[in-house]
Amino acid sequence: GCAALGVLVLAAFLTGCGSHQDKPASSLTEAERDTALARSDLPGAVVVQRALDVNGVAADRAAGADSVAR
Repeated sequence: GCAALGVLVLAAFLTGCGSHQDKPASSLTEAERDTALARSDLPGAVVVQRALDVNGVAADRAAGADSVAR
């Protein structure tokens, strides 16, 4: 009865909402956003820069270990 109709209406509503494509808020990649944040004067920017530095060092080490293993 009424409950089944409500479920059908809700399902149709959710299907309609999920089908349209939203444009991303930014066309920047995650790395580009992180770099921009790290270079800013915002609170926490220094921490972001340190994290990027640590990530870069780890990536360099992994690449070096990979090239030695070959």
